[in-house]
Amino acid sequence: MDATGPEPGIAGTRLAVDSHAHVFCGDLPFAPGRVYTPEPCQAGTARQFRAVLDAHGITHGLLVGAQPYDTDNRCLLRSIAQSGGRFRGIALVPAGATPRELRDLADGGVVGIRINLTTDGMRGLVEPGAERLLAQVREMGWFVQVHCEHDELAEAAPILRRAGVRAMIDHLGRPHAARGTAQPGFRALLELGREGTAVCKVSGPFRSSVEGHPWRDVDPFVEAVLEAFTPDRCVWGSDWPFVRMDERVDYGPALAWLRRVVPDEARREKLLWSTPARLFGFASPA
Repeated sequence: MDATGPEPGIAGTRLAVDSHAHVFCGDLPFAPGRVYTPEPCQAGTARQFRAVLDAHGITHGLLVGAQPYDTDNRCLLRSIAQSGGRFRGIALVPAGATPRELRDLADGGVVGIRINLTTDGMRGLVEPGAERLLAQVREMGWFVQVHCEHDELAEAAPILRRAGVRAMIDHLGRPHAARGTAQPGFRALLELGREGTAVCKVSGPFRSSVEGHPWRDVDPFVEAVLEAFTPDRCVWGSDWPFVRMDERVDYGPALAWLRRVVPDEARREKLLWSTPARLFGFASPA
């Protein structure tokens, strides 16, 4: 890359971040108690992900620790270390994680932890040690990335507020598109947005849509999120390599969806670059 950066890619910007993806390392074992085992075609490697980003003009990525590894973050850290500054990460950590363990993750490019309400229920927020972990995350300035669906966030939001952490919500909160924007979980998401500190990932429409591609039944949720959070606290992610999907999803349509639901170039640039660069510490290439 020269001093002026790469030429604009399919994303329409010179610099862009995919703020939600998972990678797998074939030489590292999965955890015995994993919730799922990815299909071989969904177990994409960091090298394959970099190739996908290059093909679509995306320069950086935020990797989310993959659940099959549980709290073993070796694959995540290796992928970040080998990316030449292109990747940052969100880790899965146990409630008993020590300050030294969290500092080591930070030194490896990690900027937050993930709580998965959909697979684990409220455990990650209420189990012994969770309050102390959230306090450490707050002191480090990290994010607590929350994966949830339907109305799960309504119960979790008060705990996140009391903890004073910077919450980042996956995939528009994964509302059920047919239930409309008044459903309790989505109302809780918008309340977090209006409070001015939380971040929302404008991503994963295929996980909420009832109608299917091009996921137009998710459009009202995007509009509401952009109003509540503003583009200064919204980021886009592909959800590559689209694990646990019953039908095929490709990167191109996921990126094209963003261009359709955020047609204004200046707003889209915020979701793709200026907002994630500021939040996650990405830098322009020299």
